Amino acid sequence: MAKSVEFFFDYGSPASHLAFFELRRIARAAGAEILWRPVLLGGIFKAIDSHSPVEIAPKGKWMMWDLANYARRYGVPFVHNPHFVINTLAIMRGAIVAERRGELERYSEAMFMAIWRDALDMDDPAVIGQALATYGFDAKAYFAGVQEASVKDDLKARTDAAVARGVFGLPTFFVGEKMWWGQDRLEWVKEALGA
Repeated sequence: MAKSVEFFFDYGSPASHLAFFELRRIARAAGAEILWRPVLLGGIFKAIDSHSPVEIAPKGKWMMWDLANYARRYGVPFVHNPHFVINTLAIMRGAIVAERRGELERYSEAMFMAIWRDALDMDDPAVIGQALATYGFDAKAYFAGVQEASVKDDLKARTDAAVARGVFGLPTFFVGEKMWWGQDRLEWVKEALGA
């Protein structure tokens, strides 16, 4: 059986952005498959009565500094987005549409770059539409898809299932039943994959 790692993420999570790029390098080196698990971080926080660490001013300031250091270490583009914290409901529903269209990895890279490299307001439908077109996606199909009840229900079910497995923040990784939280735990994921 091939090695695999489950990657739970939300595009609005700056740590998920960093993990997306670094995990792909780790998985390639290990010959492992990434099982993409888009979920809604806001839904997780609501379910467990939590909130973003950036809402605590000193912690938020330190966290963005720390993430910038990791971005330099990983060689990943990263800028502070002035629109952060972004409501990612529409683009996370878009991840479900992308998965159904066989475009999830490419869509994910585009959404992470739109927020964390290009500093776009990805809560604004006009900006979302422009970004989709810029990155070569069928914006009309995505806007139609995110309105489908099955897409809405799928994202909610995935988020609920993540909470039931113990996910409390993002990014979260599973190798088998072993869970790690945070992009700064990728060394443990790498070790578990034998990379």
